[in-house]
Amino acid sequence: MSKTSIKSTALEQRVSLSEHGFGAWSMQAMTRYGLLLLCILLVLVFSLTTPSFASMLTLQAILSSKSKIALLALAATIPMIVGKIDLNVGFGIVLWHILAITLQVQYGFSWQAAVITVLIISALYGLLNGILVALADIDSFVATLGSGTVLYAIALWHSGGRQIVGDLPDAFIALHHTEIFGIPIVAFYVLIIAVVLWLITEHTPLGRCMYAVGGNPAAARLNGISVNRFTVGAFIASSVLTGFSGILIASEQGVGQASVGMDYLLPALVGAFLGSTTIRPGRVNVWGTVVGIAILAIGIAGIQQFGGEFWVEPLFNGATLLLSITLAGYAQRRRLLNQKAVKPSQAPGNTKKATNS
Repeated sequence: MSKTSIKSTALEQRVSLSEHGFGAWSMQAMTRYGLLLLCILLVLVFSLTTPSFASMLTLQAILSSKSKIALLALAATIPMIVGKIDLNVGFGIVLWHILAITLQVQYGFSWQAAVITVLIISALYGLLNGILVALADIDSFVATLGSGTVLYAIALWHSGGRQIVGDLPDAFIALHHTEIFGIPIVAFYVLIIAVVLWLITEHTPLGRCMYAVGGNPAAARLNGISVNRFTVGAFIASSVLTGFSGILIASEQGVGQASVGMDYLLPALVGAFLGSTTIRPGRVNVWGTVVGIAILAIGIAGIQQFGGEFWVEPLFNGATLLLSITLAGYAQRRRLLNQKAVKPSQAPGNTKKATNS
């Protein structure tokens, strides 16, 4: 049986105002939307205390710098839904952004061919990780840590430990530096991908199967769901999205270097874990991940404008990771207790199907 690195609860019991009372209903509402309200509160506080925070320049800076982290957090969310962790959201972009540049600078690829090649290779790499986890039955944390370290070594070998510099086409640079109505185009990438993932995970049989696999792989298998197929597919999708993020980093910086990438790992995982404590508490979800990244982006930007030192960002990310894991565990235990409390009250002949909320 495939090991499950994290728990992804598939179902959540609805709490209605008429049946469960105002206390239970308001508690669920605060649990669901508390981080979103905190996000709005942070914006108000920083805007009032630091006038420069409430500016278009700050918004553009946040969206431009944190959109890649948001994409990587969404990439990490996909395998988390099936109960796995993919550390290659940090390791992978090291090689992918270098490869996107060297294919053009050293091997004469057009930028379109370079982008397609990177996406194909990243998909094959995701397939390898999926096979290691689903078929070789290796814990996903161990498998992706090992394969990611190898990938990092390949990036060092491929670049020779040096910066890869060269003239890149304007169209390739525009993949990151274009603005639409004053908003960086990378923010629209995040929005489009988040909407697509939300539609798939919340409103299709594919998404319901993914949550079932993450919630209880054994039960999912007994119900005819191919656990291995969904696990492998999640790693492929995650790796392709990571590859796309690497391409955007190459477009932004125009320089390939192995030192780029690992700084993205922690905030991406923090965003995904923090996201499991909001919107759908105790359950990894797309919009929760987006809110989690927004909390990080706004919090760090505000602290830096207050004059925070250079070490504030890693400290904030690490502390938030510990807090998010604690809150995620609490929310998951609370959900299980609520489900157990509600089940006995249901009449044997009037049992209703649980619905995704």
